[in-house]
Amino acid sequence: MTHRTLGKTHLDVSPLGFGCAPSSFLKTAAEPLAILVNQLLDSGVNLIDTASMYPGSEDFIGTHLSHRRKDFVLVSKVGSNRGVDITGEPWSDQIITTSIDRALKLMKTEYVDVMLLHSCDLATLEADDAVESLVKARDAGKIRFAGYSGDNEAALFAAKLPDIAVIETSISYVDQANIRNLLPVAKANNVGIIAKRPVGNAAWLGMAGRKGIYVNYAKEYVKRHDAMGLAVEDFSPMTWPELALRFSLSFPEVSTAIVGTTNPANALANIEFASKGPLADQHVQAIVDGFKAVAGSDAWLGQT
Repeated sequence: MTHRTLGKTHLDVSPLGFGCAPSSFLKTAAEPLAILVNQLLDSGVNLIDTASMYPGSEDFIGTHLSHRRKDFVLVSKVGSNRGVDITGEPWSDQIITTSIDRALKLMKTEYVDVMLLHSCDLATLEADDAVESLVKARDAGKIRFAGYSGDNEAALFAAKLPDIAVIETSISYVDQANIRNLLPVAKANNVGIIAKRPVGNAAWLGMAGRKGIYVNYAKEYVKRHDAMGLAVEDFSPMTWPELALRFSLSFPEVSTAIVGTTNPANALANIEFASKGPLADQHVQAIVDGFKAVAGSDAWLGQT
């Protein structure tokens, strides 16, 4: 895979990253997951994304991946006190600082490359205290770069802040609002973009058998997929997984797309897809046009 530069961080990252959320919330067994992630690292994937609220994920990284710390860019998220044994007001300096210190200890690392505020609202960003807490951690050497994870108006605001170097946001063939609205602003400010949910929770599979925390995301994305009416046969010989992932990576502002599959075959297939590079311009345009035709101007916002 040809690496891309993550905006003003100047970090070189693989176009495919590994996201810890699915393995965490679905309680994947640690040993097989460690084998999978090490295979991804061996294959050139060099970005791992986690968060303080992903149960057990920080401990997993510390136990199974810390010996390879120099092999990957570590991205994490803090700010909410959901799912962590820390008391305090969400987005407060106490929560952010304590969560960062806890993350460093659990992940057995001296620093996190990119620390993101985890989907706080616009008012929190405007108050500036949460961003200042990240800046304080950056100046202390605990993190290298500060960023934001979220969508829509809040992401747009964050992209204009001088201390924000990276934004993680929803980008997929069924989630295009941030492509239209955020990417031009990120480009103007040299903010690196990490695409989350880049395959739209596999919306082409429908809702049968869905369970857990991703049901609501999938429900919205399946609705959009069905409304768009795209036929994968029109993009032959690509399958839906390839088409979806390569669409999200077709925008030069997107440095990497994080996928959290715990299926080894799917994970290795994603490496192959990402290595093929962007879709042809006409394929990108067909997908964009299909979204516009049924979404309206702002009817389908990014799914935070």
